[in-house]
Amino acid sequence: MRGLRSVVTEVIHAGVYRSEVRAVSAQYNSPSPVAWRYGGNQMKRWRTKANVSREELAEAANYSPDTIKSMEQGVRMPTPRVLDVADELCGAQGLLSSAKEYLQREKFPARAQDFMLREREAISRWSYEVALIPGLLQTRGYARALIENRLPPLDEDTVEARIGARMERQALLTDRKPPVAFSFVVYEAVLRAPQVDTEQLHRLLEVSRLRNVMVQVLPFERVISDALIGPMVLLETRDHERFAFTEGPFVSELSADPSIVSRVSERLSMIRTQALSLAESARFIERMVDE
Repeated sequence: MRGLRSVVTEVIHAGVYRSEVRAVSAQYNSPSPVAWRYGGNQMKRWRTKANVSREELAEAANYSPDTIKSMEQGVRMPTPRVLDVADELCGAQGLLSSAKEYLQREKFPARAQDFMLREREAISRWSYEVALIPGLLQTRGYARALIENRLPPLDEDTVEARIGARMERQALLTDRKPPVAFSFVVYEAVLRAPQVDTEQLHRLLEVSRLRNVMVQVLPFERVISDALIGPMVLLETRDHERFAFTEGPFVSELSADPSIVSRVSERLSMIRTQALSLAESARFIERMVDE
């Protein structure tokens, strides 16, 4: 079915210590790894204070000493079992065990979390994608192909957490009352990528039939220079605040600056004008299904 191939990369997928973890995390903009390092450091401090060797903790928790060492150094996330065993063995009185709530893998990359919060407040969402199927429209298979093959590679638990979060996020399309107004424009190259299979094309058609969702295709022959700059999203909240979100491989920006919001709004309007109509877009995708 795929005659054209394009390169697709994913661009856009302890209670007592909580305030300290957040303060340190803010410096790195990477909450989970910093929390791992802090939790591991506290585990080592309690172990040393209790005169418990790393080997003793490893044996009690059924881990190797090297694995315990990597957790204490923040290279690995301290597991709930290790925290519970260390808490009891070192007499931490629940302080280490209470860290479990805050030592979990993030469902979304740190750079996207502010955007996700604003998105949940939105009453309208306009977007354009130049390289990927929008996350809200992705099938589980497509999402997995992107997340599993990103570099640097993610561990399996993080992969599953992000796929699950992406699927849960799609409830925004149907569960909000009143419903959110969505407009999606995707560049034709997105649909020609090898990761886009028949299931994904059917998913686009299915979502396009929702009354609150518009899906348009920007074909190769109608592309304009602004459409090649990168993906962009325009959000409007219940308080009628407007936010523009733009992203690249390494940098993302969520802005309420009126000048930036205005530029993004203008670009989106121009791209929507050049795109196929809703009916034409549906027929375009249907033809691709039959190719």
